Amino acid sequence: MPQNVATPNQTLDRLTLALDSGALVDVRRMLNGLAPGEIAHLLESSPPKFRNILWQMIEGDQEGEVLGELPDDLQAHFLSRMDAAEVATITEGLEDDDIADILQQLPDRVTWEVLNHMDHQDRARLESVMLYPDDVAGGLMNTDTITIRASLTLEVVLRYLRRHEEIPEMTDNLIVVNRSDQFIGVLPLRTLLVSDPNVSVREMMVTDIDPIPVNMPDYEVARLFEHNDWVSAPVVDDSGRLLGRITIDDVVDVIREDADHSFMSMAGLDEEEDTFASVGKAAPKRAIWLGINLITAFIAASAINMFQDTIDKVVALAVLMPIVASMGGIAGTQTLTVLVRGIAMGQVSRNNQNWLLSREVTIGLLNGLLWAAVVAVAASLWFDDWNIGLIIAAAMMINLVTAAFTGAALPLLLTRMSIDPALAGGVVLTTVTDVVGFVSFLGLATLFYA
Repeated sequence: MPQNVATPNQTLDRLTLALDSGALVDVRRMLNGLAPGEIAHLLESSPPKFRNILWQMIEGDQEGEVLGELPDDLQAHFLSRMDAAEVATITEGLEDDDIADILQQLPDRVTWEVLNHMDHQDRARLESVMLYPDDVAGGLMNTDTITIRASLTLEVVLRYLRRHEEIPEMTDNLIVVNRSDQFIGVLPLRTLLVSDPNVSVREMMVTDIDPIPVNMPDYEVARLFEHNDWVSAPVVDDSGRLLGRITIDDVVDVIREDADHSFMSMAGLDEEEDTFASVGKAAPKRAIWLGINLITAFIAASAINMFQDTIDKVVALAVLMPIVASMGGIAGTQTLTVLVRGIAMGQVSRNNQNWLLSREVTIGLLNGLLWAAVVAVAASLWFDDWNIGLIIAAAMMINLVTAAFTGAALPLLLTRMSIDPALAGGVVLTTVTDVVGFVSFLGLATLFYA
């Protein structure tokens, strides 16, 4: 009968109870029985007062792996308490890209101290990765590659592999290079294991795989892995010389970070926002975004103020006014979300932009007709005034079509301007739909009731 496996939340509850009761021995045993990723999740899911206690209980041989699984802000928090020798020790055995990510959280002076504590070979490998930003292929790659020559027989390759104590994780291919270390192709391990050992690598290798340029953006790398179902892929410089390889675990991190970025940016927050950050850290970040939103609210309020006399005459306008703005905001957000997602997935290009724009405006028009009719009848019966119904129906039509057009055009325009549409799109869209909604509704009412 299978045993019940505790969920991360259940494990956290047990650890919290053990901490509260002072059973630190049990806490240490439970904590170090988990995988590094699970420990990192528990640290992220713990309030600040527990994090430092839990970190001190992690065994030394796990600290580096746990640190590599943490978000940047928590990495920086724990690294700030270590000296260069400690950082060098806990990062031993980690992959080069993970060490590079950790070192980027340190001041330059401390980074160079850590590098000086490493042996020459490790330092040279790590420096080759640190030459590149972490959002391009060079920043994602590992240098732990197994390379072979095309002239070797498979039997020689097998003997060569047996001389290794272990092969790098997620090795699904051996990389074939020439004497100048230029990439030629790959030899899949599944091919190596089942083929005649007397044939050459040249006869069995795969050459129709394009290596990844070292400066390719990380989101394009993720897209290639997704489309080709890769486990690993070689990385080359401009001359085709092999520099390293990227593995699927690093690509999963990119996908997750991009998703976090898009989600959090819609609220104006950093994707590294700590759920359990202190009030002093969290409040200022949110205050900035609220300030920006306040400015847009004043713009919308100014539009309302222009029609103050009309509102004074017809009080029903004040009751119905939020409906027009709200419907436009929702319709625009739907369109904006679809376009931002399409851009993030690389599905939107100059060839299909006009089609998407036309489709969204048509959807806005159809939904405008439907809900304008519903609201017109409801408002007319509510206030016993068919003029009110006609006014709100026309305003809703105008605002829904405007919202659809703006929601589609805005991310395209922001992308061309190299501005993140997930971050800036929502604020601009809300302002447009509010202003257009208020002006169209109150402007039409002014014409009718003047």
